[in-house]
Amino acid sequence: MMDRHPQNLLVTGGCGFIGSNFVRYWLERHPESRVVVYDKLTYAGRQENLHDLWEQPNLSLVVGDIVDGELVRRTCQEQGTDLIVNFAAETHVDQSILGPLVFTDTNVRGTHVLLEVARELGLRLHHISTDEVYGHIPEGHQSVETDPLAPRSPYAASKAAADQLVQAYHITYGLPLTITRGANNVGPYQYPEKAVPLFSTNALLGEPLPVYGDGRQMRDYAHVHDHCTGIEAVLLRGEIGEVYNVGTGREMTNLEMVDIVLETLGKDRSLIRHVTDRPGHDRRYSMNVDKLRGLGWAPKYDPRQAVAEAARWYAGNRWWWEPIRSGEFREYYEKQYAERLAGTGRA
Repeated sequence: MMDRHPQNLLVTGGCGFIGSNFVRYWLERHPESRVVVYDKLTYAGRQENLHDLWEQPNLSLVVGDIVDGELVRRTCQEQGTDLIVNFAAETHVDQSILGPLVFTDTNVRGTHVLLEVARELGLRLHHISTDEVYGHIPEGHQSVETDPLAPRSPYAASKAAADQLVQAYHITYGLPLTITRGANNVGPYQYPEKAVPLFSTNALLGEPLPVYGDGRQMRDYAHVHDHCTGIEAVLLRGEIGEVYNVGTGREMTNLEMVDIVLETLGKDRSLIRHVTDRPGHDRRYSMNVDKLRGLGWAPKYDPRQAVAEAARWYAGNRWWWEPIRSGEFREYYEKQYAERLAGTGRA
């Protein structure tokens, strides 16, 4: 097991949800490091997510797409990058069903470009993946890192392809590469297309909560802080070439998650609406996280605490999400839920 400490990080997708939380965490824990955020600034990549940090001398922003190999290469050379942490991705399953090709372009081709730059410049790369690459997990089993990948949505398939590219580059070229596969992360600055911020902000606005199907899909809701500490553990103490699951190792139904949101915000269950399910909706995700625990890591939050903490953040930070909810998000929301919600009754 290697012990190492990167000094100059290129954090792709660092203005997104998990990426911005990682940047915050890393700079707080490692103030001697320099972090360059490389972000395309799509709808979910927002400079506001790091609004209070941009004046720090050891944080800077490069606006760019990870498929632009020339810009990535030049940025790494100019900044003296020794580690790329790749959060850059299109991430929402519903969006991948509506428009899948952009997921292939960013998640597969973009990751491939980063690998090529890392190969050319001799850099280490850490890739952020997801539990969705394992597909539906039957009762009685928890995914381990050596399980076959069985993605069932365009999003999950694009992430699985990226994982396999990363592993292939380690095997073929001997590059120093690692992967973390995160559970359903929740917490500050998560764009409200995702379940917990969607339900939290809908509840705060007094709008119905559209729950897919019977709401009994099983998910491991992990606080983004715990994902960040898990990534740190892998970067500093993980084995090169290895994959590490990051979650709580426990799951709950989506209905339980909704109840926690409503209870935390003091709202009534009458807001719940059961709507037509997502096509190919995986019934259960569940990961074994013993491998990461072996690096001395442990989650701070259990799933219930993670969801409640996230809901409280949205209640206390209307300044962040109200402009989003009143902007282009409305068009997506109407396309995704208007027909589903039409004619639904109370739970």
